[in-house]
Amino acid sequence: MKDEKKRTLYLKVRVSPEEMAAIKKKFENSGMSSLSGFVRAMVFEGYIVHIDENELKRLTVLANNIANNINQIAHRANVTNKVYKEDIEEIKELGDKLWRPLMFLHTKVAQLKH
Repeated sequence: MKDEKKRTLYLKVRVSPEEMAAIKKKFENSGMSSLSGFVRAMVFEGYIVHIDENELKRLTVLANNIANNINQIAHRANVTNKVYKEDIEEIKELGDKLWRPLMFLHTKVAQLKH
């Protein structure tokens, strides 16, 4: 408990009952043994992430459009029993359109870990 003796300052934060309930729930789910330690960990190691909902919506729309296009190609292949080179190229292009923003998102999330 050597570290606790160094902690001579007191931090007081006001929260609503709902906020306290949320904090306690997160603390319980953390597996940590002390609420003070949990709060310190969140202050020093936690992240505030701003998510641009419009970008996520754009990515979702893109993924849905790609899935629809791939389904149309699969349907055509099932009906005709033929797979066309153009269809395979289109699937590759669609995959590339989705891959780039997903890799960008992956890079941003990976930066949070460091």
